[in-house]
Amino acid sequence: MHGIIFKQWWNGKWFKVHTKHYILEEEERIFKMKFYMLLIAFCVFAIPESASERCDDWGVDNMKLTQLYEGEAARISCPLFQDFLKHNYSTAHSAGLTLMWYRTGQGKDLEEPINIRLPDNRINKDKDTLWFRPALLNDTGNYTCMLRNTSFCSRVAFPLEVLRKDPGFCVSQAEKVEVIDFYLNHQEILTCPDTDGFFPSNVTPTVTWYMGCELVDGFVGRFPEGLKLIFTAVEERFKGNYTCIVTYEENGKLYNLTRTRNVKVFASPTRARPPSMTSPNNKTTYSFAPGEEMLLPCNVDFSFIKNSHTDIWWLIDGKNAENTDPKINITASVVTSSVGDKTITKFLNIKSITPDDIKRNYTCIASNTLGTISRQALVKEKVGTPRYITELACGLGATVILVVCLIVVYHVYWLEMVLFYRAHFGTDETVGDGKEYDVYVSYARNAEEEEFVLVTLRGVLENEFGYKLCIFDRDSLPGGNTMEAVLDFIQRSRRMIVVLSPDYLTDKSISMLEFKLGMVCQNAACTSLIVVEYKPLQGTHTSISKLKETTPFVCWEGDVSRKSSSRFWKALRLALPLRSLTARSSWNESCSSQSDISLDQIQKKKRRLKGAPVTQSVKASARDKNTSTGSVKVKNGPKSTKACQCCVTYCDSENRLRSKCTVGAKPKWETHLCKPVTYGNKTCWVQNGAPQQAPAPPPVTAFTLQQYTDLSNNNSDFYIL
Repeated sequence: MHGIIFKQWWNGKWFKVHTKHYILEEEERIFKMKFYMLLIAFCVFAIPESASERCDDWGVDNMKLTQLYEGEAARISCPLFQDFLKHNYSTAHSAGLTLMWYRTGQGKDLEEPINIRLPDNRINKDKDTLWFRPALLNDTGNYTCMLRNTSFCSRVAFPLEVLRKDPGFCVSQAEKVEVIDFYLNHQEILTCPDTDGFFPSNVTPTVTWYMGCELVDGFVGRFPEGLKLIFTAVEERFKGNYTCIVTYEENGKLYNLTRTRNVKVFASPTRARPPSMTSPNNKTTYSFAPGEEMLLPCNVDFSFIKNSHTDIWWLIDGKNAENTDPKINITASVVTSSVGDKTITKFLNIKSITPDDIKRNYTCIASNTLGTISRQALVKEKVGTPRYITELACGLGATVILVVCLIVVYHVYWLEMVLFYRAHFGTDETVGDGKEYDVYVSYARNAEEEEFVLVTLRGVLENEFGYKLCIFDRDSLPGGNTMEAVLDFIQRSRRMIVVLSPDYLTDKSISMLEFKLGMVCQNAACTSLIVVEYKPLQGTHTSISKLKETTPFVCWEGDVSRKSSSRFWKALRLALPLRSLTARSSWNESCSSQSDISLDQIQKKKRRLKGAPVTQSVKASARDKNTSTGSVKVKNGPKSTKACQCCVTYCDSENRLRSKCTVGAKPKWETHLCKPVTYGNKTCWVQNGAPQQAPAPPPVTAFTLQQYTDLSNNNSDFYIL
C-alpha cells in the first residue's frame, strides 16, 4: 500500500509525513483512550457497588450510650458480638476476620482510626474491648467497631460520654443511673457492678459505699462487705442512690472506678393480690335523665407485682366500649404509691344519653397476672322530683334566708329599730309625771368636762333632740343650801346623767354629792341614772361595778361620737325618757335665760357672782323662772303632790326630833323618803310606808351626812353623803 506524502507544520517547520503510518498511529491512540475510559467507569461503578453489597453498616446505636468518669479506668466493648452477629469474637477471628476501631470526635464529621500504639499506652485493644487508662474528656465522641476481611464487612457505631463529677459530690447529675428493685422487709444484697476484669482476682481493692454521696458508716440495717452492701431488712426509707468507689493499683498506678445504682423499694411479693374493684359495686346506683351526661367510674386497686400487667376496660352489652360508638369517650387516671401499688380509675363518658343508653349493660373488667375481676354498673332512669317538694324546698329556703337577713339587720341596726318603734308606738313618759326636767347632768368641775357638758351634750340634747336639761351651775340661783338645791333639782328630773371620769369621783366634791344623792333617788325609784363614760377609770371602784348591773352605761369615743347620728347619741336617746313628737317644738325652750350663752361667759358669770349678794335682777329672773315653770306644769298636768320627796332630819344625842342643833349636841343627819301627814292643824313629814301616828325620832340609817366647807362658790354650807 502506497501512502501519500504531505507536509505537516510542527514546531515552526514543515515535515513530510507518509499517510499510511499516520493513520495507524491515530487508530492506536483512539483505542487506548476507549480502554482507559472503560477502566475508569468500571472502577467508579462496579467496585463500590460490589463493596456495598458485602458490608453491613448498622449505623449509630444510641441505646448503647456508655458513660465514663474523667481520670478513671474504663473500657468499651464492641456491640457487634452482643446484638448483631451470631458468633463471638474468637469464632470471627478464627475465620480470618479483623476487628478495627474508628472514632468521630465530638462536633466533628471525619471518622479517624484509633491509634492503639501510643507511647504512654493509654488506649489499647484487647480482643473486642477497648481500654482507657485513664479516660479523658476529649475521648467523648462516636466509636465505630468494624469486623471485615476481603469479602465481608460489618460495622456499628455507638456514643461514648466522659463525665466530670459535680463539685462537692461523688457523682455527676448527668449520669444515667441503673435502677434496682428491692422488696419491703426482705434481705437484699447490692453489688458494685462492672468491676470484673479491671484487676486480678487475687487483688483486694478498697471499696467505699455512699448513699446520696454520704458515707455509709454505721447506717442502721445496711452493712458494707467489700463489693457488696447487705440490707438485713429493707425499709422504705432505704430507697435512693448508692455509689461505690473502687480503688486498685495496676503497674504502679492507682485507678478509681465509680459505679452508682438507684434502689427502689416495692411491696413484698407476699402482699401481691388480684385486683380489687371499689366501684362500680352492688350498693351504688347511677341515675341519669335522658339528655344528661353520663359518667361511670371504674376504680381498681392493684398491688405491686413485678413485671405484671394492669389492665382495665369497659364492656357495653358485651362489646369493648372503645370500639362500640364514637360518642363514647374513655379516660383514665393512675395514682402510684411509694411501694409500687397502683390505683387506676377509668371513666366511661357519654355526653348526651338516650333512653336506650340507660337500658344498656355496662360492665368494668380489671386484670393482672394473679386474676381478673368484673362488676356491672347499676344504671337506671332518674325519677323527677315532685313539684310540691320543690315548692316547699324553695319556700323553706326563702324563709331561712329572710330570717337570717332579719337577724343580721337587727344585729346591725337594732338601736335604730328600737328608736323608731319608741318614736311611733311608744308612750310619752312626760305626761302626768309631775317632772319639770328631762335630764339632770352631773359632771366634774374642770374646763374640759364643762365644755363637753355645756357645748356638746347640751347642744345636741336640747337643740337637736328637744330634751330639757338641768345643769346646776347654769340653772341654780346664787345663795341657799347647795345640798337641798341639788336634791331638789334631781327630784324634779326624770333622768340623771353622770359624766364619769377619774376627776368625777374626787372626795369632797360637788360631783360626789350629786352622785350620792342620785343614788338615793334611784333607790327610791324617783330618778333613774344614766352613766356616760367620758374617760376610763383607773383601778376598780366597787360602787361603779355594782352600778353596771342596773344602770345603762354609754361610752363616749371622742371624735367618732360627735356626730348626732353616731351610735353614742342613739344609745343615749334609748336610755332617756320618751317624749311625743308633737311636743318637741316646746322642748327646745331652756329652763334658764342662760341656756344659749357660751362656756366662757358662764365661767365669767360664776367668777362675778362669787361672794356677791343676790341682786334684784337675779330675783326677778328667779320669779320669771318660777312663772315659766308654773306654765309648764299647767301644760303637763296639775301637780298637787310630788311623786317623791327626800326629807332630811337631824337628831341630838337624846334622839329627840329638833329643827335645829343645839350647841352641845352631836348632830347626826339622816335622809328618808317622806310623805306629808296632817295632825290637827300641823303638817308633818313622815317616812314612806310608816303608819300614820305621831312623829317619832327616825332610826339612824346607813346614809350619814357630814358637814364640809362650801365648794360651790355659794355662801351656805353643803353636805355629802
